[in-house]
Amino acid sequence: MQRPHLAGVVEDGWNRLVGGALRSRGWRHLVVPHLGYGGPDFVRVLARVVIAPEPDEDRTRGEQRRDEQLYRRGWRNFLTAEAGDVEVAVTVAGVRHLARTDRSGILDVRLPDPGLGPGWQEVTVEEAGSPPTAARVLIVPADCDFGLVSDIDDTVIRTLLPRPLIAAYNTLVVQEQTRTPVDGMASLYDGLLADHPGAPTVYVSTGAWNAAGTLTRFLARHGYPAGPLLLTDWGPTNTGWLRSGPEHKHACLESLVADFPRIRWVLVGDDGQHDPVIYTDFARRHPDRVRAIAIRELTATQQVLAHGTPVERSDADADVPGVPSVRAPDGAGLARALAAHGVWT
Repeated sequence: MQRPHLAGVVEDGWNRLVGGALRSRGWRHLVVPHLGYGGPDFVRVLARVVIAPEPDEDRTRGEQRRDEQLYRRGWRNFLTAEAGDVEVAVTVAGVRHLARTDRSGILDVRLPDPGLGPGWQEVTVEEAGSPPTAARVLIVPADCDFGLVSDIDDTVIRTLLPRPLIAAYNTLVVQEQTRTPVDGMASLYDGLLADHPGAPTVYVSTGAWNAAGTLTRFLARHGYPAGPLLLTDWGPTNTGWLRSGPEHKHACLESLVADFPRIRWVLVGDDGQHDPVIYTDFARRHPDRVRAIAIRELTATQQVLAHGTPVERSDADADVPGVPSVRAPDGAGLARALAAHGVWT
């Protein structure tokens, strides 16, 4: 077995040290559920186990807690300690399975579906000594042939990533309630899904799992369809000091192809990062699995903020025969362009 990279060894050692110190102060494991998905024969359950203090009475008051979340700075989302290699029990329709979190505290498992019906369902995740935590999963109908994949940063939410200082400011400093959506994108998604009840919307982003709660509340508050978030864990890995955003997105798309062999996806992203190249490369490999590609175009100013210079379209993201590819600065423009190809009504 290949020896782990020094970066992973250092991070694992640090996490063990911090975790031990926090447990000695009475902190405990907390299961944080995330939205998952499934089909007639499988369920993909997503959650995270972190080390957190015992909740006091004030923190359990729902309305006040939600208000606090809206006005707190983003950096507070990153004040967590990961509980890696922890055994948890996942119960699906009465059937109990044992699984373990990865080195970052992430639980990502595919389990047999004993017969959950289509639509949103609940499974439970529990760690030894803690009560079960409900996690929602979207069960996609067996005959579904339509799905939507969406990027998040600068596609549904104005972020101006990946310029490091701006990204850090937007992610760590800005209050949750001040974040703004991209014009017309929620309406675009409603139109795309209107004729496809039960079709999944999956948000694929290089954002950190720490921000999952913030992103989920943002999407709901601004009328975006609910759907699983496939995020990543910032920082070192077992193979290097930094994670690859494009590799993460490629892997997520390939997983969706394997999980849903009937679905043809509409891929929505922006030209501020690598989405055009990633989506085009995916469409070349799976032309029968992509219904259309829709790219939100950033303005010249936004391109400079995101990259330092305007980014021109290259041959690497040229159109794929048989797969419509459209561009526009907002959701309304993308809707008109997709309608011209018969994808949006």
